[in-house]
Amino acid sequence: MSSVVTALLAVAGAAGVAIVFVEIVHWLVKRLGRRSTLAADLARTMHRPFQATVILLAVQQAVRIWAGDFPGRPGVVHVLVLLCIAAAAWLVGATLLVLEDMALAKWRTDMPDNLKTRRIKTQVVMLRRVTVAAIVVLTIGVMLMTFPDIRALGASVLASAGVISVVAALAAQSTLGNVFAGLQLAFSDAIRVDDVVVVEQEWGRIEEITLTYVVVQIWDDRRLILPTSYFTTKPFQNWTRTGSAVLGTADIDVDWSTPVEPLRAELQRVCESSDLWNERVCVLQVTGATDGQIRLRALVSADDAAALWDLRCLVRERLVAWIWQHQRAAVPRMRAEVESVASGPVLADGHIGPGPSSDAARVFSGGTDGDARGVVFGGPVPAPADSPDSAARP
Repeated sequence: MSSVVTALLAVAGAAGVAIVFVEIVHWLVKRLGRRSTLAADLARTMHRPFQATVILLAVQQAVRIWAGDFPGRPGVVHVLVLLCIAAAAWLVGATLLVLEDMALAKWRTDMPDNLKTRRIKTQVVMLRRVTVAAIVVLTIGVMLMTFPDIRALGASVLASAGVISVVAALAAQSTLGNVFAGLQLAFSDAIRVDDVVVVEQEWGRIEEITLTYVVVQIWDDRRLILPTSYFTTKPFQNWTRTGSAVLGTADIDVDWSTPVEPLRAELQRVCESSDLWNERVCVLQVTGATDGQIRLRALVSADDAAALWDLRCLVRERLVAWIWQHQRAAVPRMRAEVESVASGPVLADGHIGPGPSSDAARVFSGGTDGDARGVVFGGPVPAPADSPDSAARP
């Protein structure tokens, strides 16, 4: 009984000392956080995992050193060891996540030229997922190795690791392929978070990249979920791979008689009066002249794809309105030439009937050859099935 009381007192004393120590450290770090953003994030994020780790370590050492032999002592010590391993993994993971958040905070994506920022953000996010997965796997492995029976099986497991790895690779080749494709995407700059892409005939933005799938936010707020291997095996359009600024067109069909120079001047006025234009490209060209119409193509530029879409719609709207107001004759017209047809005999209902046909329109009648051919290929005309003569014919 005395050993149990001693163990409880040791645990309570060690836990109390650990709590006091953690609170002192937390207070000091919060004081530093007034001047340092990193210290403030550490104080806010790491307080709980640090507290759990220190308390469990103190309790474990108190039980090992001051507590004597009591019923269930090996099991209690083993449980404390497992809890210490889990708490230490929690602390390491929280520390790494704070450092990754600090790296992301230094690179803002709400800027016009954010190519480098989006690349770093994509890589940090992917590293975060890999880090968390690695910490979980290592923690589980270390916890399992604390069991004597499992440690004894280590040699046989290592001996059969080759066979197991082959079987696992065959069974999970699709998943592993997506994982490696995700790592390739993170460091190859094929796509990044916030890239504007056209995939599966849908225009959208890369919202999230994981080790196994990519989330594309479609322009109408739908989400397109694709495996990461899709972006390494199939073609797609990336509008912002080398920069956020993009070009776009607005096509208008007008009549051949349309003067183009006034429309060029109007396009320039529209672009200069809009804050969507980035002052790079504002061009009007004739790109086609077929079917009695000419096609005018307005080429404009904007800082990003969203602004470009609105600018294209604005240019098209303003040009159409200007043409209707100032050059109404430029509206496409359909030209047709009407000719009189050859007249024939007038029928009783007033319509013109067919005129006399020539021998050149007949094969088995008309002319010497036609009549002769008709005799050769002619024969008795079969009577209808319901006529009296049809019953007498074989």
